[in-house]
Amino acid sequence: AALDLDADIVLLSACNTAAGAAEGETLSGLARAFFYAGARSLVVSHWPVDSDAAVRLMTSAFKELSDTPQDGAPVAFQRAMLEVLDDPTSGDRELHPRYWAPFSLVGSSL
Repeated sequence: AALDLDADIVLLSACNTAAGAAEGETLSGLARAFFYAGARSLVVSHWPVDSDAAVRLMTSAFKELSDTPQDGAPVAFQRAMLEVLDDPTSGDRELHPRYWAPFSLVGSSL
């Protein structure tokens, strides 16, 4: 929280980075600390994340955001998820929401 960030988006890709410690808490202390430090948006996870999925989704989402910044981060992350679902080589593992849906974008949209 004491950092002085000027970040449009911060990725917290570890497992369950959104979960608050207490019942009813909407974000973890770690996530809140990044907002206090100056992050305008965060990508957080809601359950344990498959490492291959994190690499695939985040690489695709940030490439989308770089290629089409005018569409914004929510659209970039949606496209990354749809890319997994539309990929004919995706098997049952990749098509399950546990693989492609652990991340949420919170904060101001880009």
